[in-house]
Amino acid sequence: MPAVRRNRATEAIWSLHKRVYRASGGRLFGSIAGMRVLVLTTIGRRSGAERSTALMHFRDDGRYIVTASNAGEPRDPAWWLNLEARPQARIEVGREQLEVRAREAEAEERERLWQRLIEINPDYETYQQRTQRRIPLVVLEPSSGSD
Repeated sequence: MPAVRRNRATEAIWSLHKRVYRASGGRLFGSIAGMRVLVLTTIGRRSGAERSTALMHFRDDGRYIVTASNAGEPRDPAWWLNLEARPQARIEVGREQLEVRAREAEAEERERLWQRLIEINPDYETYQQRTQRRIPLVVLEPSSGSD
């Protein structure tokens, strides 16, 4: 499956994907291109409202790793900007809901996770080539919810 480009059609598909995933408890559209899907809910940095996004992820030592690729667009996705402002969030993995705390992977950890990501889905290399920004790898660590 070739790397997608962000446009109105893909945004409509992403929105539908999130609704179908939630309605089916992750049984439908629970994985794409060899990666599992989760729904991330953040708090809007300006609006203060909940914002949810379906994202592909992989696991690393009990943590969930998502990529702020924005399909190689020149700007970071809104969900990542929200997490930078307020790192506490919630994820839905199938029917399970977890409170998480987000942070950006750095240095050796980022390199190791990036290599693993590219092995799972080489399209992310295409996304990195489309943009001059360094695509953040975001580590979502389960928390007690009281952070």
